[in-house]
Amino acid sequence: MRVHKFTFAALAVAAGLTLTACQSGEDGAAQGGASSAPPGSPAASAPASPGGGSSSGGTDQSGGKNSAGTGSDGKGTAAGAGSDGTGKAGKCRTGDLEITAIDSTVGGDSDGTVAVQLKNRGGQDCTLSEYAGVDLKTSAGSLSAKRTGEHPGPVVLKKGKAVSFGVTYPLNTSGGSGVRVTGLVVTPPDETKSVTLAWPGAATLPVTEGTGSPVKVGPIGSAGQGG
Repeated sequence: MRVHKFTFAALAVAAGLTLTACQSGEDGAAQGGASSAPPGSPAASAPASPGGGSSSGGTDQSGGKNSAGTGSDGKGTAAGAGSDGTGKAGKCRTGDLEITAIDSTVGGDSDGTVAVQLKNRGGQDCTLSEYAGVDLKTSAGSLSAKRTGEHPGPVVLKKGKAVSFGVTYPLNTSGGSGVRVTGLVVTPPDETKSVTLAWPGAATLPVTEGTGSPVKVGPIGSAGQGG
């Protein structure tokens, strides 16, 4: 009887171990192969991304844009230094121009000529549009020059460069005292601030009848361009 009791006891213990092992395996399968990482760890808390990777890998930058902007050639684009915001050179201001005048009358001409030069001494290129304002100070009052009528269009004056225009006037060949010229007033195109220069031409103008001005001014560039 003792032999049979030990045999039954051994069989009972073996059966219990087998049943425990089976339950442990079934529990694991029911959990769907869950990670063994302890709760609260980074691996356990990170949700799976739709592509199979973790969403903790940073934001997607594939649609990001360069804050500096790029052109069609892939290079950065920016407005030109000293521009008006559209990429074009701004208007030349009186304060950025060095204005001088010289006598450029050619011997044998019936009219005298004064060349007025405008030099860009500013820090950037600028634009001059066609005609400057020109007035002669005389003993008979101010005399405004008339435009010759050409329309060559605006001129971009590079930094450090100069451009000239001509002022023509009749020479006093009458033998009389004429009208004495005391100064030359130049107003750059699209400006209100003027510069008064010494008159470098003939000392007098002939006395003329009528109200028209015998003094004429050419467009910017009409008297050549200097460096």
